[in-house]
Amino acid sequence: MLMLRTLRRAAFRALKTSGLSSAVAGSAWRRSRLLILCYHSISIADEYQWRPLLYMSQSELAARFQLIKDSGATVLPLTDALQGLYAGTLPEKSVAITFDDGAYNFYYSAYPIVRDFGFPVTVYQTTYHADFQKPIFNLACSYMLWKRRETTLIGSEALGISGNKDLSSEANRQSVVNSLIAYSAKNGLNGMAKDELAQQLAQILGFDYEAFCAARLLHLMSPVEIAELSGRGVDFQLHTHRHRTPRNEELFRKEIRDNRRRLEEITGHPATHFCYPSGIYYAEFLPWLAAEGVASATTCEASLASSKTNALVLPRFVDTIAKSALEFESWLDGTGSLLARHPASRDINYE
Repeated sequence: MLMLRTLRRAAFRALKTSGLSSAVAGSAWRRSRLLILCYHSISIADEYQWRPLLYMSQSELAARFQLIKDSGATVLPLTDALQGLYAGTLPEKSVAITFDDGAYNFYYSAYPIVRDFGFPVTVYQTTYHADFQKPIFNLACSYMLWKRRETTLIGSEALGISGNKDLSSEANRQSVVNSLIAYSAKNGLNGMAKDELAQQLAQILGFDYEAFCAARLLHLMSPVEIAELSGRGVDFQLHTHRHRTPRNEELFRKEIRDNRRRLEEITGHPATHFCYPSGIYYAEFLPWLAAEGVASATTCEASLASSKTNALVLPRFVDTIAKSALEFESWLDGTGSLLARHPASRDINYE
């Protein structure tokens, strides 16, 4: 993996120094294509050390935005970008910026950067945890276990955890999270009951759950915060109500309807664009989305979108701290897409 990464960076460097990157950036090929950037979370504290493929620091996001500005790329609102894409009227090096989930860290850490650069952005917002202001259960459990990674967790029948677990092992920590999720499902725990389970885990670990909740590291934005940012020009769009996509038409469409109803109540604006949670989608989802009047849907598959791209399976470049500045620049000019293997990125699941 390290060798492959080194070779890729060497290729990006060679393209840049040879002038080919500039040629691609100014080509009709790049002009007819849209780069949709995807970000997940911007750290409030040390979350980027816990999940580096999900989080980046505030300074890293600012550095990325500076690269966008310096590159001469045109950052467009998502709706305008898609209209231009399919009408063939995009400006040079068109980019749309999206953030998934609508975590509180967007409000606290990302929005100040967005505001300073003046870039239009879209937030794909889930809504259940916007109203239920508690930490996301499985992420909270994972984070607490990581914070106590130098200890051993004593098994607890009350939590559905069998045997002692050495928390220095990531595999062991994940097995504990899996056990807690399975225990919750088996016992039909609702959101409040799962939060109580997380509190019990915190007590066993000697973790200050009250301070953790006060910091809102793993909360979503509240309706008040969403409304505030919507009023400041942030575009909020669909991401399902509970961050899940059942493979049952009635349940799937209910997720969209519940999400849309709550978003439109909060923002007063129509929500017609959608992002698949964790980038996971199946063919049957497309007609269901169309039936719900969804105009576009984004994935986590790395590529540039063209006028031939199905609007319900739009690709995005998922930016993380694992990507170098050179690789990021290559996606702005288009050479990154030419060299990409275009794998699907399936990152997290909330439930």
